[in-house]
Amino acid sequence: MIATAFAAVSRALSGATVEWRCDARSTRQRIYFGNHSSHLDFIVIWSALPCTLRGLARPVAGSDYWTSRPLRRYVAEQVFDAVLIERTRTGGDALTSAAAAVRHMADRMGDRHSLIVFPEGTRAAGGEVAPFKSGLYHLSQLRPDAELIPVSLENLHRILPKCEVLPIPMLSRVVFGPPLAWRAGPGGNDKAGFLARAREALIELRKP
Repeated sequence: MIATAFAAVSRALSGATVEWRCDARSTRQRIYFGNHSSHLDFIVIWSALPCTLRGLARPVAGSDYWTSRPLRRYVAEQVFDAVLIERTRTGGDALTSAAAAVRHMADRMGDRHSLIVFPEGTRAAGGEVAPFKSGLYHLSQLRPDAELIPVSLENLHRILPKCEVLPIPMLSRVVFGPPLAWRAGPGGNDKAGFLARAREALIELRKP
């Protein structure tokens, strides 16, 4: 019931218009990847899913923020069943930390769950889509069985701007795109080519 209430409140605050360009009822495991501009992002994507899929979709979120206060920890762990990861460190152990986080995400999918991820790694300014970090590529290599679904979020950076606590109710838009297709040939599925295609697929959803 708490999860249902969160979904209703999220839809009311975000005024989200939801558009599906893929099968909204598919039970295949998926990796939903969206642009990141607000702490509301994963909540809005999760709330936009049909209720039959919502309980199987696990948001990936930074443990430093979502465990910093008891209420946040409760919401992340008990309401959303989030996969909490440590933010990538800087310095010599950065690659080891990032690789461990990706393995953790892949493992927590199990054989039935989907993930909600934000490949920019941090919030982009002004609602733009920043270049993707390599995590999405490595996750797709570990879980090639999962569909990759781009999700465009518009206007959430205005509903809950950075450093603000109270959201401002206004309209937003959520677009679930078609699965990212495998592309044969040079440059299509190497890391740089894959990340460029994934980012472009997301940006394409933002066009009128």
